[in-house]
Amino acid sequence: MSLGRTILARGPWSPDQVEVRWAQEHYAPPEAHTLAADAAVAALAERGSPSHDGLSARLVGHEHLADGRLVMDLQPARWSLRLVEGDASFSMAALCAVRDSEGRWLAGRRAAWLASWPGRWALGAGGAVDPGESPVETLARELLEEWAVEAAVLRGEALLQLPHSMVMFVGQAWLPPGAEVTMDHEHDDYAWWPADPQEWPAEADEPLRRMAAMLSEAPS
Repeated sequence: MSLGRTILARGPWSPDQVEVRWAQEHYAPPEAHTLAADAAVAALAERGSPSHDGLSARLVGHEHLADGRLVMDLQPARWSLRLVEGDASFSMAALCAVRDSEGRWLAGRRAAWLASWPGRWALGAGGAVDPGESPVETLARELLEEWAVEAAVLRGEALLQLPHSMVMFVGQAWLPPGAEVTMDHEHDDYAWWPADPQEWPAEADEPLRRMAAMLSEAPS
């Protein structure tokens, strides 16, 4: 997971402060991107991945309003455009860092068959923003799908653009006391890492530590 990134907007935002306007027309990528996306999907099939193409969101524009609201203009686009090397066409994903009631971080090792970051440790839950969905809804949905749990508190933290023109809506969820997680098939191991990232194990690579630092710092 690369976190060389540009911060497009910084929260925190409560769920009702995040608004989405969906365009009706689907994104029409350049032919070269279409061919590259086709090749990427074929390569996934060749290595036995059950990943399949479909529609998700791309960011067209955004406004961070004076009253604190974040308004995003989204457009349906091929999911596989995010796999195009060097240019993901502003495809959008949502990442939900998950904390327990003691402040520990939920980390999961992603299964080897996944299209993105296979075999890597990641924080919490995440995935593509579905058509018609708000990225905040994506955070809650992915948390339930991947870990079979609901948040006591959920908020948006930042809108980021990665160097290859992938856009990430980052959020943070705190679980209620006593909550138990159940790992899904997209992970093959998980752990609760200490609240202090300086105490994290060796498998917590530098991008994850930078993510934790961003989520822990006071927004400007």
